Amino acid sequence: MARVHAYLNFNGDCRQAFEFYETVFKTENLGTHTYGDMPADPNFPLAEDAKDKVMHTAIHINPETMLMGADVLPGFGQPLSQGNGTYIMLDTKDIAEAEELFQALSKDAKVIEMQLEETFFAERFASLQDKFGVYWMIHFEGNKKMS
Repeated sequence: MARVHAYLNFNGDCRQAFEFYETVFKTENLGTHTYGDMPADPNFPLAEDAKDKVMHTAIHINPETMLMGADVLPGFGQPLSQGNGTYIMLDTKDIAEAEELFQALSKDAKVIEMQLEETFFAERFASLQDKFGVYWMIHFEGNKKMS
């Protein structure tokens, strides 16, 4: 079966976002390519201020799952459009991990939709939009497993 990874687009702050996620997930960056690393193409001239923007970067959040990202350049035809149509859900191994991830991701969050708390469907659950506009759910099902 194919593995599933999350790919996030940013409006110029991908590098800062991934530096933040490296601290959240206690991991190192696997590498970064900038738009300036691309071979020059006269059909698609690259603005000087776009050369240091991130074309691709990645971190492991666990051995099976990567978080990847890039800056979206308006000149390449697809402007960034953020919304709550997609969340990254972190299914934690225990309450302590849920609390640690919530504390880290909620630092300077734009919106805390739901504080980390017990619900009818999970021992702990939270949802939020982090300071970079990415939507997250944190979940520890515990003894409330669906039957």
